[in-house]
Amino acid sequence: MIKRLKNKFVALSMLCLTVLLAAIVIGMNAVNYAALAKEADSTLELLSKNKGFFPDMKGRMPPHMSKETPYETRYFSVLFNEKGKVIQTDTARIASVDRRAAISYASQVHGKKETHGFLGYFRYMRYAEGKDERITFLDCSRRLHSSWIFFVASVGMSLLGLAAVFWVILFFAGKILRPVAESYDKQKRFITDAGHEIKTPLTIINANVDLLEMDFGENECLSDIRKQAYRLTLLTNDLVYLAKMEEPKDMAHWIKMPFSDIVSEAAAPFEAVAQSQNKRLSCSIQPMLSGKGNPKEIQRLISILLDNAFKYSPPKEEVSLTFFQQGKSLCLQVSNKTLTPVSGDALAHIFDRFYRTDESRNSQTGGYGIGLSVAKAIVLSHGGKIRATAEDGNAFQIHIWFPG
Repeated sequence: MIKRLKNKFVALSMLCLTVLLAAIVIGMNAVNYAALAKEADSTLELLSKNKGFFPDMKGRMPPHMSKETPYETRYFSVLFNEKGKVIQTDTARIASVDRRAAISYASQVHGKKETHGFLGYFRYMRYAEGKDERITFLDCSRRLHSSWIFFVASVGMSLLGLAAVFWVILFFAGKILRPVAESYDKQKRFITDAGHEIKTPLTIINANVDLLEMDFGENECLSDIRKQAYRLTLLTNDLVYLAKMEEPKDMAHWIKMPFSDIVSEAAAPFEAVAQSQNKRLSCSIQPMLSGKGNPKEIQRLISILLDNAFKYSPPKEEVSLTFFQQGKSLCLQVSNKTLTPVSGDALAHIFDRFYRTDESRNSQTGGYGIGLSVAKAIVLSHGGKIRATAEDGNAFQIHIWFPG
């Protein structure tokens, strides 16, 4: 349990940090790209308004431009008439594009709805000159390359930061959760020690009841004492068993067992229970399925689930058990109708110790709200998952997935 809690803590911390860093990296690069496009559009607008040339600003340049900008900028333009025919090209300010290439680039853009955008590493802008249309292209290769380097560097630094933080969180997670682990270990030791201590007085109580019955004969008071002592013995045994089940187990030494046969054998005695309670038991078990685990614990799991289903289902209703393979997992499902609807809040606590969903689930049914906790501990000890659902409130179902 503590190991799972530590893993969840580390995973949640890393997820939050990853989302935060991703948002920062995406935001920075988006701002960088937008600034690049805005600067390029500003330059293109200046060129387009001056028929594809830089105007003579007489030393007064726009804020983002220097006096060297007209000499450093690489651009070309193509002029189309109203019939879509090229009537002028200007490639004097760029060496990598000739007239044919300029017309090819412009033809791809001419007629589009967008007035500006990127075509490869060229930023273009369409501008009307009377009835004609001039398309000016600005070479943004160096700035795009710089933006790409910035993107790769920011992603790389973020990944390195994530790796460093991961090891820091992993190191301190153990220290942070140490008080919880110590408290949990003390709780388990207390349950185990208290369980063994309680067994002695319970044995003495049962022995004294036997002596009193020999002297005074059977009566209601002695019968109640014996019944409650028996219930307390079962509760103590279950608590000790639950504490042991929550201890980490090495599944590497487990061998494969005939899972289908074990489920069938564990469910067979409940046919008689169904008949005695005027209910029906429906079993659908896929044959020849096997998996690693402890046969006795799996039998106990089936007994707990079916016992719980029969206790809290109305008369003349059906309890169904289904066992089948789904992908690489072995799936076990037990479903039944309930006397009262099961709320969503109850489902969230259904596997908690001593939890009962409603007033009908009291000691009069013979349970004390720990059976499903034991069932969950058995499933988790086998590396599986367990979940409870309720369709339309009264259709209660427990789903279990075991690794195949």
